[in-house]
Formats: sequence, C-alpha cells, structure tokens
Amino acid sequence: MDLPKRKPTRLKNYDYSATGAYFITICTSGRKELLSQIIVGDDAHIVPQNNLTGYGLICEKYINNINIKYENVIVDKYVIMPNHIHLIVFLHGTMKASSPTRSIEQIIRSFKTMVTKEIGKIWQYIDTNVIKWETDCFYKNK
Repeated sequence: MDLPKRKPTRLKNYDYSATGAYFITICTSGRKELLSQIIVGDDAHIVPQNNLTGYGLICEKYINNINIKYENVIVDKYVIMPNHIHLIVFLHGTMKASSPTRSIEQIIRSFKTMVTKEIGKIWQYIDTNVIKWETDCFYKNK
C-alpha cells in the first residue's frame, strides 16, 4: 500500500533552538480520538468544555513538566483536542553552559517519549492484571 507523500513540516537549515515563539501541533497515531471529548452547549456564546481522558491527563502532566524541566522554555498556551494537541512554546535567553542547548525538536521528542512510556505502563498493568487475580484484594476464594 502506497502512503501519501507528506510535505515537510520543518524549514530547511532553520535553527530550532533559536529564541522565538513556536506553534506546535502533535497528532495521535492514526488521528484516533483518545485525548479528550469536546462538549459544546446549545448557546453559541458558551465556551466549549474540554473533558480530558486518562491519556489526555497524562499529556497535560508532561506539558506542564516542560516549564519545570527546561530552563528558558515556556509553554505559554496549549489545548488538548480529541486527536491532537496545540502548543505555543517560547524559547528565550541563552542556555547555561551546564545544560545542553535544547531545540524544539528535542523537547517535543522527549515529551512524546515520556507520554508513550507512561501510557505503556498502563497497558502493561491491564495486560498482566489477570495473571495476578488470586492475589488481588477483590478476589474471593469460593
């Protein structure tokens, strides 16, 4: 099966560790709606409410961690949609000599890795839970 050709999303020869504001979109695999549910009221003036799923809460945890983990990096605004995330990230100032320069690509790669690992732990727990049934606190020996 031939996959469609994607246009490059990055500028050639651009330094993505340069000071500036970056608008980032991260999509779920297959654009599956795993991260949130959008509830819109009947009145056009009501702001939609975004209910995060467990996966969305994991994403939010690691988005908020970016501001703590990386010096001179600020996630200014974000929204977690059902199948994608939008972020506005500011890189500012110079990095200290003791910490390696971080590019947007490195920060997002780390974010995606951490989210994937944590979701993987949840999957592993569910997959192996049945094996531990007899030691479970809800198990009743008849």
